[in-house]
Amino acid sequence: MKTYFVLLFSVFSFTALAQDAPVKWATQETFFEDLIGTDLPSFNGLTINKKPFSNADLKNQVVVINFWFEKCPPCITEMPELNNLVSKYGKKGVRFIGITHDAPASARRFQKRNGYKYEIVSLSKDEIRKLNINHGFPSNVLVGKDGKIIYATANISFSDPQFKAKSMLFEEKLKMELNN
Repeated sequence: MKTYFVLLFSVFSFTALAQDAPVKWATQETFFEDLIGTDLPSFNGLTINKKPFSNADLKNQVVVINFWFEKCPPCITEMPELNNLVSKYGKKGVRFIGITHDAPASARRFQKRNGYKYEIVSLSKDEIRKLNINHGFPSNVLVGKDGKIIYATANISFSDPQFKAKSMLFEEKLKMELNN
């Protein structure tokens, strides 16, 4: 009987100790936070002109990657803001890549019709999932010259109060990387 109580006490003691640790709930924000400092994963896709494109094409460059697709209203809503970033930083050496699961020909028509200024790369849904760096659409990832992820966030908007602070932080980190 003593052994039973000692064993029971040990189990409850361990359980009580385990619950004292703070719980980090998995959210979109914690997902993005966990990406910081990790390497941009390898990927292979096709440009809208059906030319091969991979993460190796981004070596030693500051890169902004936007995950989007044609039938995503929030993706389309943020595109004017993204185009403004291209206008501000494109000539300063920042490369802007839009990754979509839409087919290259369809993405090309979309780009022409909507004036989206990012280079567009098509990957399959499965390839995007394997990258494990976007957490829904849209997602925006800033990658440094060293190939490491500096910052990631969902929507970019400098006018919507819900996204403004994170968008400003995204741009601040972009400026800091350019000054390194």
